[in-house]
Amino acid sequence: MGRKATKASGNIFYEAREEAMKKNDAFSSRERAASIIGIDRTRLARIELSEVLPYQEEVKLIARAYDRPELCNQYCTTLCPLGSMTTKKVRMDNLDRLILNILGSLKDVSEIKDSLIDISADGLVDKSERQEFMRILEILSEISDLTNSLELWARKNLDQE
Repeated sequence: MGRKATKASGNIFYEAREEAMKKNDAFSSRERAASIIGIDRTRLARIELSEVLPYQEEVKLIARAYDRPELCNQYCTTLCPLGSMTTKKVRMDNLDRLILNILGSLKDVSEIKDSLIDISADGLVDKSERQEFMRILEILSEISDLTNSLELWARKNLDQE
């Protein structure tokens, strides 16, 4: 069993390897983990110690090896300069919680549809319609976030069959 790397504490890739080690002892050393992932041991160490940012392809390999697809989203939202400006962090919830949240968000879909039809009838969003339009955008954004979370849950839990 490998020692705990206190310098790497707080690094998402190190913590993911620590979690993966609970299911597979092969991840207890960087050397064996690097071999499984398909990258150099020194490169993995530098990634876990936050000395270098991993390349996107390395993030995909690490996420696949550790069965942690959420690492890709974490990378994009926290480490990638472009992704951190354009990508939202996905919540990792249980399926039952996700489904209940989605159903709660969808209850207003008929009302949203009618409001969008009214707002877009003249091809403009005038001043009196802006507040309603912004409310609709918030609801749609929440539905989008929940959809992304459900997709991530499915990638993590259904690909194992």
